[in-house]
Amino acid sequence: MKKKQTAIFPLPKSVGKRPWGEEILLSLIPKKISLKILKIKKGMKGGIQYHHKKDECGYVLSGKLKVRYDNGNGKLKEKIISKGSSFYFPQGSIHQEIALTDCKIIEASTPYFNDRVRVDENYGYEISGLPSTKKKDVVLK
Repeated sequence: MKKKQTAIFPLPKSVGKRPWGEEILLSLIPKKISLKILKIKKGMKGGIQYHHKKDECGYVLSGKLKVRYDNGNGKLKEKIISKGSSFYFPQGSIHQEIALTDCKIIEASTPYFNDRVRVDENYGYEISGLPSTKKKDVVLK
């Protein structure tokens, strides 16, 4: 007889302090999805980046966020989003999040925890923060 699955109630786990705030893993369904809370401090931002394999979407629980993204013409556009707004960054889409106020975001993504390609320099900005990873080094958890 096949063992029946049962409900799981994972405890939040810090992925670590980040220069921009904190990343908390709420749940991981191996090789399918990760659910996190991102806390971004006012004035802080992530790098301009895209992902080799990762898809991510989010919902703003609190705060106001400026999202920079390349809509395919090689230039960054900006959109201000706030509490109640959602976003989706498909694999390969260039994006950056900048906190205009303290922000709390719930993020769901495919569970590639080290998938980032920094492209700040392509848009005239200096790279800082976590480095790019090569596609062959991206790990699915």
